[in-house]
Amino acid sequence: MPTVLIIDDNAAVTIALEVLFSLHDIASLRAASPEEGLEVLGREHVDLVIQDMNFTLETTSGEEGVALFREIRKRHPDLPVILLTAWTHLDAAVELIKAGAADYLSKPWQDERLLTTVTNLIELGQANRALNQRLQRERKAKRELEQNFDLRGLVWQDPATERVLTLACQVARADVPVLITGPNGTGKERIAEIIQANSQVADGPFVVLNCGALPSELIEAELFGADAGAYTGASKAREGKFEAADGGTLFLDEIGNLPLAGQMKLLRVLETGRFERLGSNRERQVKVRVISATNADLGAMIRAGTFREDLFYRLNVIELRLPPLAARPGDILPLALSFLRGKTLHPAAQAALLAHTWPGNVRELKNVMARASLLAQGDIIKAPDLGLPLAAAAVQSGDAEPDRDAIVQALARAGGVVSQASTELGLSRQALYRRMERLGIARPT
Repeated sequence: MPTVLIIDDNAAVTIALEVLFSLHDIASLRAASPEEGLEVLGREHVDLVIQDMNFTLETTSGEEGVALFREIRKRHPDLPVILLTAWTHLDAAVELIKAGAADYLSKPWQDERLLTTVTNLIELGQANRALNQRLQRERKAKRELEQNFDLRGLVWQDPATERVLTLACQVARADVPVLITGPNGTGKERIAEIIQANSQVADGPFVVLNCGALPSELIEAELFGADAGAYTGASKAREGKFEAADGGTLFLDEIGNLPLAGQMKLLRVLETGRFERLGSNRERQVKVRVISATNADLGAMIRAGTFREDLFYRLNVIELRLPPLAARPGDILPLALSFLRGKTLHPAAQAALLAHTWPGNVRELKNVMARASLLAQGDIIKAPDLGLPLAAAAVQSGDAEPDRDAIVQALARAGGVVSQASTELGLSRQALYRRMERLGIARPT
């Protein structure tokens, strides 16, 4: 049950508020003086404070209330405070609202308005606490991953990426094949590099073969090598990727493009570590960790008879599903900033980036930022510089402010340092504080 602290020397006011709140499942605590109120706040959990502005008999200046408010704000900067007084001083009200007061109400109050304000502020405070707790958990998890594992300089912020990275690092030292699935351009090769960097063969070679970039008749020769004369144009013996990766990791991208004959030979290598070059009868032995990746539906290919089911299960001991960029929006702005060189993003450009669907994923984002860096006039990249569809680029005008998600993500990247976040967002620190107040974003502690 939420709890409200009422700081007022008028017992009739306190009792009336307690009755009103009790009828709406809100608990109340009372204090008759500023000193008592601060003492209660020091030992009890309180969701909201309602405070009077005058406590000394026949005093109407409001100075006592101002001092109390500022002390509460100093000790509990995120706690919402409603100011309540029979003596309304407009100038004082405006100044305290600017200083962070949640509302300023006159006595006698309207029950309905007061209840609406209290309920909204309590719900907002609970949401802020939940958000701050989530951000703290995410920052802690990110720090632990970065401290304990070699992430190859990967830029990321979204919890969905964190889950993939956590599993990748967890299975990295296990000598089992890993299948990375996800759309093109999502960074599957980077995940494979991270697995290699944290594996037991981290000092070994990391060899890449894109099975979709070669004609089907050449893929086997690339994988297993070929003796001279094994096929037209093979004038001399050549080493295959398996031999090159001996003692390390072989990353097979677009594994769904491997022809059936190659699939059969790959299955044998995975099971025995043995293979022959094309045109050779001499068996060779290797020790290779295989990581494969695909954007294809291998299940559908199995049903169509174009991919071996036994190979699928051999490759798919561990599957890592890398979501499309649009499904991990927390990564968009950190990645965009990492692709820039000495330039910043205007808030409207940030909104356009977040609104775009990114069908080409990280690869598309990198190209967009490279283009914008070349075309932007000055050090600030604006929405039109991105060259995105109008529907995305016109989400906000050039004078618009960043939305809640953009502010929360900027604060998270800045570790809660408001001045750093305000610079990234293109706002003054005071403007960012005002925007946070309006959106109900708690000030970092």
